[in-house]
Amino acid sequence: MVRKFLYLVALVIVVVVGARLALTFYPEALTRMAMEPSIKFEAQPALKANAYNDPALWFARPGMASPNPVKWQPDGMLPDGAQNNVAVFFVHPTSYLKKTHWNAPIDDRDARRIGEIMVRAEASVFANAAEVWAPRYRQATIGAFVSDSPAARQALDLAYGDVAEAFDAFVAAQPPGRGIVLAGHSQGSFIIKRLLTEKVKATPLASRVVAAYAIGWVVDTARDLPAMGMPGCSSAGQTGCVVSFLSFSDDADPATMRHAYQRLAGTPGAIPTAPQILCSNPLTGGIGGSAPASRNIGGIVPDLRMEHARLTPGLVGASCNADGTLRIGAGPQMGPFVLPGGNYHVYDYALYWTNLKRDFETRAAAWQTAH
Repeated sequence: MVRKFLYLVALVIVVVVGARLALTFYPEALTRMAMEPSIKFEAQPALKANAYNDPALWFARPGMASPNPVKWQPDGMLPDGAQNNVAVFFVHPTSYLKKTHWNAPIDDRDARRIGEIMVRAEASVFANAAEVWAPRYRQATIGAFVSDSPAARQALDLAYGDVAEAFDAFVAAQPPGRGIVLAGHSQGSFIIKRLLTEKVKATPLASRVVAAYAIGWVVDTARDLPAMGMPGCSSAGQTGCVVSFLSFSDDADPATMRHAYQRLAGTPGAIPTAPQILCSNPLTGGIGGSAPASRNIGGIVPDLRMEHARLTPGLVGASCNADGTLRIGAGPQMGPFVLPGGNYHVYDYALYWTNLKRDFETRAAAWQTAH
């Protein structure tokens, strides 16, 4: 009996090690097999007119009856900083991890639960804003980002349509002249880039943009920034600019993220050249360069349920690599959601939580002084 048990343990170890090796060497292919829906794209009706007047379609917005997830704080941190007169529109990252649909049903419980966790952990850096609005939307499934199927683009278009409608509701609710921030992570940042291109650039709204935080998705300095009509933020306190970075350990290979960008950029079937990735340094507020961990005034390390987090000064440093990715050293122990190959994508905001909070507050103060 003992021998059989030991054989079973050995077999489990071999399977786990083999799986991790496979994910290390073939991450895209295996992720596609695991996550890409095998069904056809399901066209869905547009949301009803003024759908986003319904508070139920928001994770966060003014006047919520339930506790506002944006007001979450890591354990032991006291509220600080005065509220500024800036409004934030935040688009959460992918929280629909199933392959039964190309787009999350709006009532999917798991997607909603995970989405609220991400709003709590990420949009909380903007808690000192006058308002933070974070819509629910029929997001594309995670498999859309590794798929070559035309359905992937259709799914992302559907997700964008929902968020664009939510953005219109957000803008309509703001008093004239108030500064706004567009922020997101991962799929949210993918959508934020398109909002800036299609709804903000060359409009009166452009002069009101304090900053855009397109974190966790590639921003190509040659292709995307001109389309968005904004430069990268080259210094702390600069306004009307874009902050973006992708977090990897020093020995990581970012090919999967780069390929995802190339797959979805440009026209279908025409993969553009490798992007010139904008690397904002969250520890300096500028572009490029390196900063030691001593300048990190507080990352957050979440518990396994991602309900509580420990504020951890000096968690990681930040160094912009020649390929445009942000390198964080060997990488800290953050939990089970570090992706294979040293990809800290899930923790982009967490690694630099307090610095991003200060970054936003500094840019908001600068915008208000100038206006």
